[in-house]
Amino acid sequence: MSSIITRKDAESVAADADDDHKSKSSNKRSASASGADGGGIVDAASAAAVAPKKSRFDVKEKNGNQVDAMAASLSSTQIKLMMAHAQREIEERKRALSNLRDKDPLLASVPQIGMPVALATQALAKKPTPEDADKAKKIAELQAQIRAKLTGNLANLIQQQPTAVAAAAAAAAQQQQERPKPLILDEEGRTVDKSGRAINIPTVTPTLKANIRAKKREVFQRQATGTEGSSSNSGGGAGGSTGSSHDDGVKYFDDRIALKPTIRNKRTLRFHEPGKFQQLAERMRMKSQLERLQNEISQIARKTGISSATKLALIAPKQDMPDDVPAMEWWDSVILSQDMETLDETSGKISIRQTAISNLIEHPTQMKPPNEPLKPVYLPVFLTKKERKKLRRQNRREAWKEEQEKIRLGLVAPPEPKLRISNLMRVLGTDAVQDPTKIEAHVREQMAKRQKAHEDANNARKLTSEQKSEKKQRKLKEDTSCGVHVSVYRIRDLQDNQSKKFKVETNAKQLQMTGSVALFRDCCVVVVEGGPKQQKKYRRLMLHRIKWEEDVVKGNDGQDVSNSCVLVWEGTSQRRHFGEIKFKIFPMEKMAREFFQKHQVEHYWDLAYSGAVLEASTDQQ
Repeated sequence: MSSIITRKDAESVAADADDDHKSKSSNKRSASASGADGGGIVDAASAAAVAPKKSRFDVKEKNGNQVDAMAASLSSTQIKLMMAHAQREIEERKRALSNLRDKDPLLASVPQIGMPVALATQALAKKPTPEDADKAKKIAELQAQIRAKLTGNLANLIQQQPTAVAAAAAAAAQQQQERPKPLILDEEGRTVDKSGRAINIPTVTPTLKANIRAKKREVFQRQATGTEGSSSNSGGGAGGSTGSSHDDGVKYFDDRIALKPTIRNKRTLRFHEPGKFQQLAERMRMKSQLERLQNEISQIARKTGISSATKLALIAPKQDMPDDVPAMEWWDSVILSQDMETLDETSGKISIRQTAISNLIEHPTQMKPPNEPLKPVYLPVFLTKKERKKLRRQNRREAWKEEQEKIRLGLVAPPEPKLRISNLMRVLGTDAVQDPTKIEAHVREQMAKRQKAHEDANNARKLTSEQKSEKKQRKLKEDTSCGVHVSVYRIRDLQDNQSKKFKVETNAKQLQMTGSVALFRDCCVVVVEGGPKQQKKYRRLMLHRIKWEEDVVKGNDGQDVSNSCVLVWEGTSQRRHFGEIKFKIFPMEKMAREFFQKHQVEHYWDLAYSGAVLEASTDQQ
């Protein structure tokens, strides 16, 4: 059908050209057919390819006579020549297009389309030149002439040809844009464009935790391989130069931080070595046998009394520090000629200066004893009950006389009569008879006023909570500047009795006493320091108020015995050796003695522990 439409167009063009300028139009047709851009025949061919196929019998009847007349005006030889010329042009275009595809890989990826559309796309892709513009102008003029002379379906077909060509070109361009761009890689494997510039392809960041972990693992492996490669490269180079990247890695690498492996290592089964538990059982049997032998030996030693003697021998006595006695006292240096070694030649005795001896007696300066107070202490005078009543009566009479004198002088208003319900009629007399209700109300008001004044006076004299606590502390506090009273108590067992430990500690703190409690397995020692009143109250607590006999403890031989508390020693010391009372647990006797020795009172421990050893020996007997 395309060949028929082309033949009809060619017949109409030839008929018009014979009517006007037969020779001139034939030259134009030959020039346009042989041109580089296609001309009218190419346009006709492309229009035939793009336009939908129609039957030649679809033409309207009113234009049928004109079409037949125009077709009859051309001869068959001319039509054949025109068709052969058009086919030859088409073949040449195909060969040119195939050559271009072979040279350019971009065009080779484009699929083949219809010939008219490809020619139109190639024409649009080329840069316009002045010759192409003249040719396009001539073609447009020729098409306008043909369109003016034709009517009906042929005119509509000619009008649709440029539109179809443009639509085909636009469709080809859009299809080319929609196709994926060709992937071009350089020697290093990077994506580049036609000009050779690197292209940054956007990457999608993973959101799933599994993908994030896989990404981190990949980056870590890449960095590890890069570090190994850089270290190998730097090691293979000259010895004098080292890699800067390796130095930076060493500079910012902290080997103290343990790197957490990205992949969890599988736990393997760990088997015990054969005979391990047999060795443990054998060791436990040996230990129990050794303990049994030690218990037997200790029981035999207790029966014979060797253990108590050994323990007493282990108690280190207090080592008396030797006094630094000078070779010559200061009072001897006055009468000696030189020193104690210088002897008189005549008598052979120590040389003495005779001039230093006279009939005068030198009395030493009297010094105040260190334990006496600076100010003299006067004992208060205590009166009998009869004397206290007499003194109170005299004081009250003096105050009454002074008040009466002020009233007589008019300095103070006389007090109102002290009315009560019992003396109402005797004091008021006839006034009470006239209006008894009013007088009773007045009396009751006066009584309430006196009661309120009495309560206000009591509240004014009442101490506040701070004053009460201060008074209590003042009564408990004692002056220990002249000497400190010390008491040492020995308790059989105090480690597991929490209630009695609380009483021992709390009462010492309430009485403002200092000291320490040493807890040992067979001997617990309590040392408290304070004044005489504090010691008296604390002694009553330890020996009477706390019922030690209620507790049953284990003795040295494993038998149940009652607990006990004994006052080991009490006396005075020049200063305090401990601070606030605290509990100290000692697993060994040596450590307990070292604790007391550090506070310079190791004799407290020696005295208490020796008593505990003797008490244990007597209990066994």
